[in-house]
Formats: sequence, structure tokens, C-alpha cells
Amino acid sequence: MSEVASYDVIVIGAGPAGYPCAIRAAQNGLKVACIDEWKNYDGSHTFGGTCLNAGCIPSKALLESSELYHRAHAEFAAHGIKVGGLEFDVATMQKRKAKIVKASTQGIAGLFKSAGVTGLQGHGKLLPGNRVEFTALDGTKQEFAARHVVLASGSVPMELKSVPFDGKNVVDSWGALEFDAVPKRLGVIGAGVIGLELGSVWRRLGAEVVVLEAMEQFLWMADQQVAKEALKHFKKQGLDVRLGAKVSGAKQGKDGVKLEYADASGTQTVTVDKVVVAIGRRPFTGGLLGEGTGVELDERGFIQVDHECRTAAPNVWAVGDVVRGPMLAHKGKEEGVMVGDLIAGLRSEVNYRAIPSVIYTAPEIAWVGLTEDEVKKTGREYKVGSFPFMASGRARAMEAPAGFAKVIAAKDDDEILGVHIIGPMAGELIAEAVLALEYSASTEDLQRTIHAHPTLSEAVHEAALHADRRAIDVPNR
Repeated sequence: MSEVASYDVIVIGAGPAGYPCAIRAAQNGLKVACIDEWKNYDGSHTFGGTCLNAGCIPSKALLESSELYHRAHAEFAAHGIKVGGLEFDVATMQKRKAKIVKASTQGIAGLFKSAGVTGLQGHGKLLPGNRVEFTALDGTKQEFAARHVVLASGSVPMELKSVPFDGKNVVDSWGALEFDAVPKRLGVIGAGVIGLELGSVWRRLGAEVVVLEAMEQFLWMADQQVAKEALKHFKKQGLDVRLGAKVSGAKQGKDGVKLEYADASGTQTVTVDKVVVAIGRRPFTGGLLGEGTGVELDERGFIQVDHECRTAAPNVWAVGDVVRGPMLAHKGKEEGVMVGDLIAGLRSEVNYRAIPSVIYTAPEIAWVGLTEDEVKKTGREYKVGSFPFMASGRARAMEAPAGFAKVIAAKDDDEILGVHIIGPMAGELIAEAVLALEYSASTEDLQRTIHAHPTLSEAVHEAALHADRRAIDVPNR
């Protein structure tokens, strides 16, 4: 082992937190290397981490394909479009997904080259004194020195001891994206973002889907008015969502996988052909830290950092899923960009109060800021405005009238505290609300902002008006 190079910045991890950090640091004139060890199902190595290879991007590709099939089957007739002999081809869907993923991951390699980042495929391990041990794919080792090291190793699916993965019939979220056929009966353990999105994909394509959620409350992290509306639509779509269902074991037999769970009625069983365990993700730090680095982990395995993502070790930073906060790609990206600027001596920050969340089901669910229950707990007096998409001309024209937009604001100074949307294109509409929170906007600001007509965004405008009972297109009760 010999030292062959030194860098201003070495980033370990090329997922949605790591690669933006590396690119931003390079844009700031620093010498940067980015190390990543991602390995695909076929054994190939690519940049992009879970998000591009086995999460955000491939899941959205399958969600889009399955929703188009569902709409052709269930909605086209309302438009006067007659479709005969409608079929779907899972293999073609998967090929399309793979093509999209490949373009995305190759794009990162191109961005690295353009920015002057040295991309290294292999394992990176932090050593004391801001040194990094790099193990290449062929097993050879090198030791690099860096003024700054950024840890961006991401997260991995959490395992359920009572239902261990076997890679075939019991799989994690990645495995559920790789099915080569639609399972007749699919069990999903966990009714969070991942479980609902994956369950929606295969339900639209014909699977009988049962979702087992240990918590009694559906979508506890979302505004409960939105959660109740969402549960109603998911059940209407055929998702069998069972709350308070704590899974205790799984037995595989000729008839499939028998899941045992307990709910308020006692011990229950359900037999399915495939099981997706989607109970959350945990920070990945395996082999990341050598002895004596000074980097500290908390009781849940997250790397401890301050509000600017500095660890306890001098000039060592950590960003993304491996640190506190929501495990969201865009949160990690902004942390990476912030650190890339801070290392260069520039001013930068992340506003953790204005991080949006999106669930890409149909209807979509998106929110930013505080839920109504959270506002209540603060004791601050507030007001609420809402607008149903049923009253939106654009939504009706799209055959997508489900859901509503909801704005929560303070009574004293009219500051917008939270915005919650369930409905068509909610993930796009939430951007306006994020901007509003970023600039501490009031409902009056949104009320006086002209929105094009007819658009879905008018729902947010009308919800803001409704908060003061000044809405035009809905009764102001």
C-alpha cells in the first residue's frame, strides 16, 4: 500500500448526497475524488447509489408504466377512447426502467468528467488524520490524503428478523423492482412511502395486494386529514391495508409464504406468493470507519453531525441518509451542495423547515412544514384553508378530481406553517409551498399571486384564500 495522490476533498459515496457534493466542491475550484462501491444485480458497478439504481428513479419508471396501464383500462373510456385487447408486458416495462436507470447513472459519470471530479469505483474507508483507504474492485489498495473528507455512504433496507430476506420470495424494495412477472398475491410489510408505492405498482398490474402495517395510525408522518383521504382511495383501488398488524413470522410452503401477524382480534395469517419487506431503512456505515477516526455514531447508528453536517472529527463531514433527518434524496443533495460550498469558504445552509415529502401514488401525496396536529402542539393559534380538486376545472378535465390542497397558517401574523396536498401532480405543486416557507410567506402573499387558469396550482391559491374565507371557487364555510 502506497500513497499515490492527495486531494482537497474526498467524498465516500456517489449517491444523491455524495455526487452533488463532489461536483459542487469541484465547481468551487477544489481537487476532488468521489469513491463509490455500488454493485448492481448483474454485477456491474455504477454511480448514483440507491436512488438512481434501486430507488427513486426505477420506482418512478414502474409507477408511470403501471399507471398508464391502469388509466387505459379504467379511465380512457370516459374520454371516448376505446381500447380493445389491452395487454401489458412486464419484460418490456423492466427494459424501459433499466434504460432510464442506465442513462441516469451514465449521466453522473459524464458530470464527474465535466466538473473534473475523479470518480473511483471501490470501497472507501476513513482512517485517522483525514486519510482514506481505497480498495479497488480488483482488491488492490491505495491510501489517499485529503484536507476534507465527506461521508455519504447512504442507507440500506431494514430487515425483519422474523421474516428474513431470501432474495426470491421474500425481498426488499430493490427486489420488488426486479420482479419478472406479476405475483398473483403480494404481501407488503410496512405502509410507508416505499410500501405504498411498490404495492400500487403491482396492484395496478393485477396483483392481489395486502399491506400489513404495525402501527394503528395510517401515514403517521403526514397530516391526518390527508392520511384519511389517502387510505380511502387506496382501499378503493384494491389495496388491502391492515393497520395494527404486527408480523411475527413467515413460513414457506407449496402454497406460498404464510405470514403470521397479530392485530386487535388476535393471531392472524395470510398466504401470499411474494413478500416485500418495506419497514424502513437504516444508515449504512459498514466498513466505513477505521479505528480512531473520532467520528461518533448515535444509538441508532447515524453519524452525529451539527447543523452544518460537521462530525466530531476535524474536517470530516457527513451528509444524506447516514445522518439525522428525513431519508430523502433531495435533502441529501442540498446537504451535499452546502458542504461543497462550506469547504470552499462560501456561505451556505439548508433550511430543514422547508423540506418537502412526496409519495408518488395515485393520487399523489405531498407536504411541507408542520401538520395540523404539530401546529396544535405548539399552542399557536392557527387557521386552515382547503380546496378540493373536484372543484378544479383542470383536474376534472384530467379525470383526476380526487383529493384537496390544505394550507395551515398562523392567526397572528398570517405566516404559512404547512401545506399538504393529496391529488394530481401533488409532487409538482408542492414546490410553490416550499418556496413560500423558504421566504416565510403569508397566505396573503399566495392570495395576491396570480395563478394561470385553468391549472392545478389554482388549488393552492384557493386554499390560501379559503384560510381567510375569501375563496372564489368554493363556499367559504
